Amino acid sequence: MSMDGLEDEVTPDRPARPSLIYPLGEPPEAGIAREIAPGVRWIRMPLPFALKWINLWLLEDGDGWTVIDTGVAMEQSREHWRAIFEANLQGRSVKRVICTHMHPDHMGLAGWICRKFDAEFWMSRLEYITGRMLVADTGREAPEEGVKFYRAAGWDEDALDSYKVRFGGFGKAVSRMPDAYHRVSDGDIVNINGREWRVITGNGHSPEHVCLWQPELKLFISGDQVLPRISSNVSVFPTEPDGDPLADWINSCHKLRGAIPADVLTLPSHNEPFEGLHDRLNNLVDGHERSLARILKRLDQEPRRAVDLFGALFARKIGGDLIGMATGEAIAHANCLVGRGLAKRVMRDGVAYYEAV
Repeated sequence: MSMDGLEDEVTPDRPARPSLIYPLGEPPEAGIAREIAPGVRWIRMPLPFALKWINLWLLEDGDGWTVIDTGVAMEQSREHWRAIFEANLQGRSVKRVICTHMHPDHMGLAGWICRKFDAEFWMSRLEYITGRMLVADTGREAPEEGVKFYRAAGWDEDALDSYKVRFGGFGKAVSRMPDAYHRVSDGDIVNINGREWRVITGNGHSPEHVCLWQPELKLFISGDQVLPRISSNVSVFPTEPDGDPLADWINSCHKLRGAIPADVLTLPSHNEPFEGLHDRLNNLVDGHERSLARILKRLDQEPRRAVDLFGALFARKIGGDLIGMATGEAIAHANCLVGRGLAKRVMRDGVAYYEAV
């Protein structure tokens, strides 16, 4: 199925963020790699979405370099990478590309970089397989399962027509994926430039998101699993309509809080590197719990469709291209309440209504 949403630009109305510290100042210009720790360079690439920038990382790695995440497959990004390679590689080659997850802003240019340098492609299994599946949808007509899913959520015919037109666009933002990969799993140790980076996976935003923690440098590459200023989209999609990604997300926040010390510098994929990881994780969990409570209160009043829950989640009016992400997040919250035994879903003439139990 197509996955048009990336980060959540329709951020649910949640508690105020804690007072995080942003110690690195202004981000680097596009096409520049700034060293922020020994052997670790911060890169910032533009995005053609409502969310305008992504952070990428270039790490010295012995006789070569490791790239972590790549940006969207567009010529502007390739030009920035060419400038970065010319200014930073010092005659050494990129020997591997590690992608935190399969969204196009993260793995969009992975294939291009791997082919350019004959580099290895490192990714978790579920992210690689899901990415290949979504790329394979390119050019397909929207499946009936998807139309049925969004009609059940309460979409009108105009919204369904828009979904049909946009379906299959995922692969347009991704260069041809490598046909082989090196599997990265939770608990793995990745040796980069003589330092051990521990792999910690998370779920909810994507199937098996890879984060990397380096204790000596006190660095935590969080990808989209923890962002300081926005909340990553946590959505249900037509491929798994009964999924409960919000429960996965909340569990992952607790997992990260237990696994990573509080005094790390967190390197997120969007916004700026920050200090205050534990406070932010607590804030994310508390925010979702408050959202769940608001939805349950509405379900106590009367049965609701997914589209009827937008007002309980979002501080802005939802329409146009935002409806897909908003619907996915609304269903994620409703399914979480169902999973907790606090709500149930009832089908009426092909439309799903959620009721409090």
